[in-house]
Amino acid sequence: MRRRDVIGVLATCLLVAPRRALAQQSGKMPHIGVLVSASPPHPFADAFRRGLQSFGYTEGQNIRIEFLYTEERADRAAQLAAELVRTGVDIIVAHFTPAIRAAIGATRTIPIVMAPAGAPVQMGFIASLAHPGGNVTGLSGIDAEIGGKRLQLLKQLIPNLNCVAVLSATPATNPYGRPFVEDLQAAAARAGIRLVPAIVGGVNDFETAFATMAKERAQAVIVLGSFDPHRKVLLDLAAKRRLAYMSSNRETVVAGALVSLSANYAVLYERSAYYVDKIIKGARPADLPVEQPTKLQAVMNLKTAHALGLTISPVLLSQIDEIIE
Repeated sequence: MRRRDVIGVLATCLLVAPRRALAQQSGKMPHIGVLVSASPPHPFADAFRRGLQSFGYTEGQNIRIEFLYTEERADRAAQLAAELVRTGVDIIVAHFTPAIRAAIGATRTIPIVMAPAGAPVQMGFIASLAHPGGNVTGLSGIDAEIGGKRLQLLKQLIPNLNCVAVLSATPATNPYGRPFVEDLQAAAARAGIRLVPAIVGGVNDFETAFATMAKERAQAVIVLGSFDPHRKVLLDLAAKRRLAYMSSNRETVVAGALVSLSANYAVLYERSAYYVDKIIKGARPADLPVEQPTKLQAVMNLKTAHALGLTISPVLLSQIDEIIE
């Protein structure tokens, strides 16, 4: 069932030609469509609202926001993006890669704000970070560039680390994971760590994938964010095999993963409001450089570390941004 969250009133927008501010074009309030690659409730909504408030937007008074959630169903993203276009939104804010691809497929004229995208240049969403071109701008994640840092953190946590698995989907199931896996493969080769790709086509392959990891004597598994809808079953499988589970987000560490290393997504979600404000005031997406995070956030679950028999030094603990007790 589609979930909506509607606040405020309506406006129209033009993109490629030089733009006046949206409010000046029609005298009406901007209508922002937000496509979230998740199910509600999701932290994106509150963070995005906070960001808008910091730029002076009051819900129900000078802006309208319509949230649509894909509920982790890839087939719904294109349908919902097309619905936002038909509704006549002025800007589409697209949360994560499936929503971004769907939004680009639905319109080449309505401004699209990535919030954020993984590897947007490699995925063909933009021409470059400095000069995105077209109707797309926003924020880029760095998951496809920090494979080395993730492996380094795992080496600090696990004595004699020599084999790490990475759970990834088949290209047909998820075409967005390739840059992340390639980055990890290159980093593992440099670090002298054997990387075991565990490729799955769906939930029915999870048990076999973890059995393969155990057979290959993997000591840890790195799980990409696209698997978040299945985190409970994956965490259970990792615990059963005594595999250290590295996630790409804080929420999975809270749920029981050992550790995550990623951008602070709450900060990125808030920052997406900056692009919305700029576009409302007349800027073209093509002229707004795409930003990347400047700081990583490490989160560790101490209870999980103890369950795995890991001893964490005080020095390493002091380097972790957040400890989940």
